[in-house]
Amino acid sequence: MAKANIIEGVAPAGFLLDYLPVVIFMAIALIIGLAFIIANWLFAPSAPDPEKTSAYECGFNAFDDARMKFDVRFYLV
Repeated sequence: MAKANIIEGVAPAGFLLDYLPVVIFMAIALIIGLAFIIANWLFAPSAPDPEKTSAYECGFNAFDDARMKFDVRFYLV
């Protein structure tokens, strides 16, 4: 009888119950992951301190533009 159910395309209920722990584990992992993301979004500071976002160069204030031209011959060895 079980063979007839498989041939007709209907899986026995016991076969699907084997995957139930995996489905529960995935659902719990998804819920916990989303809870952490939402908690971070709710409780994280939204306006960072301007001191933290300012440029930092070895303890000194930046006194010149960091981008400058180098001659290509400098890189040739």
